[in-house]
Amino acid sequence: MPRSKRSQLVHLTQTTKRSTRDHKSAYIQQVRDAIDAHDQLYVFTYENMRSTMLKDIRMHFRDKDSRILLGKNKLLQIALGKTPEDEYGDNLRHVSKWIKGSVGLLFTTASNDVESYFQNYSKPDFARAGFTAPRDVIVTNEMLFNHPTSMLEQQFKKLGLPVEIDNGKIVLMNDKKQYRLCKAGEELSPEKCKLLTHFGVQLSDFKVRLVCRWSSDGGFESLE
Repeated sequence: MPRSKRSQLVHLTQTTKRSTRDHKSAYIQQVRDAIDAHDQLYVFTYENMRSTMLKDIRMHFRDKDSRILLGKNKLLQIALGKTPEDEYGDNLRHVSKWIKGSVGLLFTTASNDVESYFQNYSKPDFARAGFTAPRDVIVTNEMLFNHPTSMLEQQFKKLGLPVEIDNGKIVLMNDKKQYRLCKAGEELSPEKCKLLTHFGVQLSDFKVRLVCRWSSDGGFESLE
C-alpha cells in the first residue's frame, strides 16, 4: 500500500511571531480540509476582480458543495506541496505550479457545471489603466449637464477634459458640441479611465479563466 500523504508536518521557518505562525498553520489546514471534502480542484486566473463579481461566483457555487479560496499563494503552495515528497495528494505538485499571480482555487463536487460556467462567464467592467480601447468614446454637452458644477468642473479639468461653466452648467470649451475622449486602439491612461467611470462607460469585459483541474483520484489536467 502506498504511503499516505495526509499526515505531514509543515515547517514555517520564515515566521517569527507565534500568532502569525498559528494563523498560517490554520490556513494550510483549511486548504487541506477542503481538498479532503471535495472531489475536484480547479485553479482559475483573473485580473482586477471586483468584490461584486467574486460575490456572483461564490453565490453560483454556494449550493453546489463548493468552496473558493483566493490569495496567499505561498501558503496555498505549501498546503498542496511542491514535490512528490511533500505533496498532500498525488499530483498536487502540478497544481502548485499554476499558483502564481492573481489566482483562486475552487473546490467542488459539481464538476459538470464548472467548466461551462466559467467559459460563459463575462461581465461588463470599467477599463483599467493600460487597457486598449476597443472603440471611440465621444463626450457631449448633454453628458456633462448631469454633473454638479461646483463639484466636478475642476476635477474634469485636472483629468484633461476641456470644460468650462456656462450659465451654471458644465460645457465643453470653445462652443464645442462633442469631444473625443479616446479612440479605438488607444492605450488608456489612468486619467481617461477615471473619466470613463464618471460617464458610466464600460469598455472591458471581466472574465475568469480555468487553467487546470485536479481530481481526488490523483488525476491532473491542464486546461490551457
